[in-house]
Amino acid sequence: MEQKETFGAAHFLMLLLTLAFLGALAFFNVRGQPTVAADDYTVAVERSAPAEAIIPRRQPVDINTATAEELEQLMGIGPVLAQAIVDYRAEHGPFASVDELLEVSGIGETKLDNIRNDITLGEEDAT
Repeated sequence: MEQKETFGAAHFLMLLLTLAFLGALAFFNVRGQPTVAADDYTVAVERSAPAEAIIPRRQPVDINTATAEELEQLMGIGPVLAQAIVDYRAEHGPFASVDELLEVSGIGETKLDNIRNDITLGEEDAT
């Protein structure tokens, strides 16, 4: 036998509380930047900080002077690939361009594109 649920006082109360909560959220969201006044001065509170303030920008890694450990800090570069870069550099001399990394076994176009903004050639940076 099925029992039909009715809309009782408890349901009505929950509906009112939910609507009040959503209304308060909308009010505080539309209001803008909150300010706090105390005596003769006002303090404005920022809603959010720019990404640069939260996530510090790392210095680019110089592929012509970096150690294997420093190269490992690059996204997708592990110990083996970092050592391969150091070995290639020792055998062929400094990199003339960032694209020369494609000559290192294990680095393809996708991996190079992923690290391109995080690497440099040092003073002469001829990317």
